[in-house]
Amino acid sequence: HRPRTMSSNCELEPGASSESVLVVSESCDNIEQMSSSLEEIKNSNSVVSSDENIENCNNIENFEDACSNMNLNAGQDDDYMRNKEWLSKKKHIFVLSSAGKPIYSRYGNEDKLATLYGVMQALVSFVQDQNDSIQSIHAGDTLFVFLFKNHLILVAVSKTGESISQLITQLNYVFNQITSVLTLTRLNKIYEQRRNYDLRRLLSGVERLIDHLLDFSEREPAFVLGGVQCLTLPLSMRDTISSAIVQACNKIKNLVFAILLANNKLITLVRMKKYCIHPADLHLILNLVQASESLKTAESWTPLCLPRFDASGFLYGHVSYLSEDCQACLLLLTVERDVFFTLSEAKQRIVEKLRRANCLEA
Repeated sequence: HRPRTMSSNCELEPGASSESVLVVSESCDNIEQMSSSLEEIKNSNSVVSSDENIENCNNIENFEDACSNMNLNAGQDDDYMRNKEWLSKKKHIFVLSSAGKPIYSRYGNEDKLATLYGVMQALVSFVQDQNDSIQSIHAGDTLFVFLFKNHLILVAVSKTGESISQLITQLNYVFNQITSVLTLTRLNKIYEQRRNYDLRRLLSGVERLIDHLLDFSEREPAFVLGGVQCLTLPLSMRDTISSAIVQACNKIKNLVFAILLANNKLITLVRMKKYCIHPADLHLILNLVQASESLKTAESWTPLCLPRFDASGFLYGHVSYLSEDCQACLLLLTVERDVFFTLSEAKQRIVEKLRRANCLEA
């Protein structure tokens, strides 16, 4: 399918162009050919109209030698190592730096798991010393999967029966969630300057998003299928909604995406020509909206990095629900950091058009 422009019969706002550079997205088939440079968008002044050579490591006879000189206090995580509830969890997710600094644990306090993080880092280093790279370890019904991404080590310990590829997909989502807060450029710069930096200083509150993302990915098939579920609506109503967004935003500079969501489903996506959003980035947006109750009470302005679109910088998002009696959430994403009030006015115009068309009740 090719993206289509809105019907020429749509009523335009005074002064609006009859041919918008905003189009309603119906397909991402050509995503690889589409540019995703934030700098290109800014410079154009547009108007909105697996790691290589990874092998399994199942036989590490001398691992004790790699840990023999580690000065760790094993008593720190005795509570967890003896905690039946913690041990009974079907899937653990850990994130640490390449230097072994704890960053995230799905269950438990990272500081009390310092010994465990040290063992994971030592295991990775031991295999790397053999000029190899560890991908997974099978131990009975437990599968250990490792992913290395830009100074970070992500580990899944699973008894769920999921495959290696499924667990790697989930680890990639965790990494993308971290990147969405920091950008890949900043993450690399931090560890190039300070290898032992404690990244948790910059990720306060992000644990909640990662927790929610993992729960979300386990119950939502779209994460495995690489797609996004759309809300069932009559075609005429969806066209009316898309038309209202295009008309309200047609003259706003550098508005890249306008996304309308409801109940974890996509209603419509309007985008700048030449640019497309990857389903993995949409999943991060869905997770942000679903995990943030505060968005329901006020208009929000938040920087957001979409790693599959451009991992080097932020888009700035005006996020708000259309009305108190409507479950639809509208995100207007731009490269401009000082247009909150402009986008707020555009949102009000969209709401007025949809209310007149009786679309808010849908």
